[in-house]
Amino acid sequence: MAEYRYEAIDVAGKPRSGQISAASADAARASLLDRRLFATRIDTAAAGPAPAARSARLKANALGLFTRQLATLSAVTPLEDALRTIVRQTEAASARAILARVHAAVVEGRRLSDALALEPASFPPLYRAMVAAGEGAGTLPQVLERLAALLDRQAELKGRVQSALAYPAALAVVALLTVAALMIFVVPRIAEQFVDIGQTLPLLTRIVMGLSHALAAGWWAILIAIAAAVILARRALADEATRRRFDAWLLTLPVAGRLLRDWQAARLARTLAMMVASRLPLVDGLNLTLPTIGNRELRARVGQMAADISEGASLTSAMTRAAILPPLLVAMAAGGESAGRLDIMLEKAAEALEREYDALTRAALALLEPAIILIMGGAVAVIVLSILLPILQLESLATP
Repeated sequence: MAEYRYEAIDVAGKPRSGQISAASADAARASLLDRRLFATRIDTAAAGPAPAARSARLKANALGLFTRQLATLSAVTPLEDALRTIVRQTEAASARAILARVHAAVVEGRRLSDALALEPASFPPLYRAMVAAGEGAGTLPQVLERLAALLDRQAELKGRVQSALAYPAALAVVALLTVAALMIFVVPRIAEQFVDIGQTLPLLTRIVMGLSHALAAGWWAILIAIAAAVILARRALADEATRRRFDAWLLTLPVAGRLLRDWQAARLARTLAMMVASRLPLVDGLNLTLPTIGNRELRARVGQMAADISEGASLTSAMTRAAILPPLLVAMAAGGESAGRLDIMLEKAAEALEREYDALTRAALALLEPAIILIMGGAVAVIVLSILLPILQLESLATP
């Protein structure tokens, strides 16, 4: 029996480490699985301490490209040759260095999942757990294909949202800067002309001039107040209970809440479908998907779903009890469970939720752009009207 040092992920998605006695590394991995621990790294106890995490990391698009290339090459060539080919054709120096270290570890005799654990910043725990499952089942190319499809889909959806938000965001910034410039630089100059007229200015003019004076004299104080509010908000949200209440409130918003729920539910369904297709236990699959869920309230509900299933409940009943996932996902999961095609139905549910998310996003942005234009136009109109009213008042007084 030999001593092995391991790093693993438990069913709650938390990292675990320690030592275990086993006849071989594979036996140690099997023993850890019996303890419901998914090994991401196994070394002999004499191998020295685990290397510290490096600050450099693969970008999302580089990780997706690497996974796609490795899935294709590993199906037709040995893993070492596939990694060597990918390292040679990688142009970015930082990415090439990361992949070269992974390749060197595989050449030394490590499993791919153990080699990936040397770069934890580039390969997240869920990714490494999926690779380990594929290695254990002898289906590594298929698992890599699913991972590549998942990463590509997530990147595509994120890119669409970012491109769709680019124009409204730029429009909002231009509108804000335009109104600020008018209030800080233009209105004070014009207001000087009304100082000595000896007449009471209209209420709207007095209000606009007061706001303009406050902005011109105290813009720095406003910026400091905004920065302080941001810092206080971030500190408050660092508390888990406060963050969960805030995330729960976000889910109740009329349009944004539905968009957020559909986004997170689609990611959950697609990731869970991939893990079910890889023959991971459903409870373990749910727990390993928890780190991919950004909303704390939704993450807590999914964690409760895993606990319910571990106590004997079905996925459908656990989803129904959670009372937070879209009804479409619950219905399709029920159909998949009854037909024995849960992974396929979860995949279809993810596609349907993504289509619904795209449609809602397009509709929301179609309303957002004219709303920004109307708000900017209204603000400019109020400023112009506040300037014109005193002029019209003077003309009326001058008329015999």
